[in-house]
Amino acid sequence: MMGDNMFGNTMWAGHWLWMLVIAIVVVIPAWRICQRAGYPGWLGILILVPVANLVLLYFLAFADWPADKTGDRNG
Repeated sequence: MMGDNMFGNTMWAGHWLWMLVIAIVVVIPAWRICQRAGYPGWLGILILVPVANLVLLYFLAFADWPADKTGDRNG
């Protein structure tokens, strides 16, 4: 079916670049939100995992933030 197409079985290099850009655009704000909430910033990487991203959002929305208790809101 795709035998005459030279890109038939390979991934276009621009696709990987686009995925990296989107990941950076999404992870950086999630990282900062986790830090400002008083949690480790690396939790923001969970935003890239399909079901874990929803768990992270609900956790941040309904958990008691350690930053509220210490008064440190700048991460």
